[in-house]
Amino acid sequence: MDTPLILDDFFDYLYAIKGKSKNTIKEYNYDLRSFFRFLKIRYKLVEKDTLFDEIAISDIDIDFIKKLKIQDLISFISYADKNMNNKNSTKARKVASIRSFFKYLHNVVNMIDINPAINLETPKKEQRNPAFLTLEESLKLLDSIEGRNRIRDYAILTLFLNCGLRLSELASIDIDKIKGDTLTVIGKGNKERTIYLNDACLIAIDKYIDVRPKLDQSEERALFLSTRKNRISPRAIQHLVKKYLLNAGLDSKRYSTHKLRHTAATLMYKHGNVDIRALQQILGHASVATTQIYTHLDDDRLRKAVSANPLASKVSE
Repeated sequence: MDTPLILDDFFDYLYAIKGKSKNTIKEYNYDLRSFFRFLKIRYKLVEKDTLFDEIAISDIDIDFIKKLKIQDLISFISYADKNMNNKNSTKARKVASIRSFFKYLHNVVNMIDINPAINLETPKKEQRNPAFLTLEESLKLLDSIEGRNRIRDYAILTLFLNCGLRLSELASIDIDKIKGDTLTVIGKGNKERTIYLNDACLIAIDKYIDVRPKLDQSEERALFLSTRKNRISPRAIQHLVKKYLLNAGLDSKRYSTHKLRHTAATLMYKHGNVDIRALQQILGHASVATTQIYTHLDDDRLRKAVSANPLASKVSE
């Protein structure tokens, strides 16, 4: 009810024309609403003691937006840093949301003559190596699975650790999307990609299908079902992963479903000699730069590369 019409139109464009996922649009919505609320504070259009989340933005219109300059945008990113405690990665997302919004206004619907975001720079993201389980820890995690849903949960964790699926991708798997040794998933940005299943995955899925509750095909296409015979929710998957991490004596605060994705990628890179471009395709990364983080993890490979230099055996006499 509080969303300005100009934002509603922008979100319709993102969904219908650009094919952005609902999760992506949700992030854009949060970022741009925060941006508009900040602007009302910056231009003293609200009382000082008004809570940030209660600042109404329905009155933001194109005339107000036309007055904005790049200084307003930079000031918002500064506010996100100082007042919202945003990390560089979150600030970078806010920059992307703002740039996309103003590009739409300028290039698509021609509602503004000047795009104030055209020179808005992206904050440098912190470069951190992802947390992942070692091969021994991964085996320990699989061995920790127990209980009445053991076969289902084993299949879930096997897919995580072998295929590097995102949580949303795994939860959305439909039975009819498995054909032979291939699985089709809808990834980030509504992009479809093919996952190749190894023997461990195929066996785990077959064993689960044998005990999976039998339902009419019209009722539920989901591969993984909850105890209520509905598609298992992402939250339920997160809960069971945390349970088995604790069972295996691993730190459930350090590791998560997304860390299992990191684990799969790292194991493939370290032990499978997977080419970085192939790994990019397996993980569904839009840019190889995102996949590049896994090349920094393998100290043994770097050590072997240096040792393989033909001059390595040449020592002074």
